[in-house]
Amino acid sequence: MQEEVTQKTVTFCIRTTKVTADLLKKVLAAYLRHQKQKSVEKKAKKNQPKQGKVTVKELAKQNAGMVNIEITNKNIKSFERYARKYGINYALKKDKSKDPPMYLVFFKGRDQDALNAAFREFSQKQIQKANKPSIHKRLATYRAMMPKKSKDKLKNRHQEQSR
Repeated sequence: MQEEVTQKTVTFCIRTTKVTADLLKKVLAAYLRHQKQKSVEKKAKKNQPKQGKVTVKELAKQNAGMVNIEITNKNIKSFERYARKYGINYALKKDKSKDPPMYLVFFKGRDQDALNAAFREFSQKQIQKANKPSIHKRLATYRAMMPKKSKDKLKNRHQEQSR
């Protein structure tokens, strides 16, 4: 069992007329080059800092200077959407000392411009939502108008039938 685990088998598919030692040497060299490139890419990907929501500790490791702002519980999901859109690395920390708990959003100091753009777009969307009339209110006004019209129609029908 242990022998099967430690030994690894690799299969090469080569289309050729004659298999020579030189050809096998080239194929093995190409395979080893490919494996080395994959391991280098894997290491490079591992060394890159995480994007989006990270912990405060990971954000501090990036050595970019941290800045924080306070937001309410309602706005967290909305903020996350815009932060992902603008590629901002941030960390959320709940401040339990206040009665309605506030959230501190930590982000890198060099992301300040991106964060300002994200909040500008976020605030525009919030204003648009506030100015947009609620569908429920519009439906309620239409419902209030409808029974009056239907009663008038019913009266007209009864008058026409009696004549």
